[in-house]
Amino acid sequence: MKNFIAAIVGLALMVLATPARAYVVEITTSIGLGSVADKDQLRDAVELAIVDVLTNAIAFSPTVVTIQNARVVADRMYILLLIADADGEKTIEVISAEKSAPSDPEGAREPSE
Repeated sequence: MKNFIAAIVGLALMVLATPARAYVVEITTSIGLGSVADKDQLRDAVELAIVDVLTNAIAFSPTVVTIQNARVVADRMYILLLIADADGEKTIEVISAEKSAPSDPEGAREPSE
């Protein structure tokens, strides 16, 4: 009976809850390395690529922009960006916390009586 009541309460909360708008985007951009001669030029090229993504590909106001990965293939650098707004940051934190939490191999079962 406890499980039934808990299921009804959970269902009622899901129906009444309004979803928050959280924007989280993972996007790849690239820069040519043919004209990059030193670290300063590389930094400038990466910054310009990020500004280009934020200006032309993203329609929300981000509060966080992180470089997740960068790889060089031939004469191009491919950059993987993670971009989020304030609510998206909270979503990322929740997901990260769930990933790092120890898992229970038995699940959420009640103990046998």
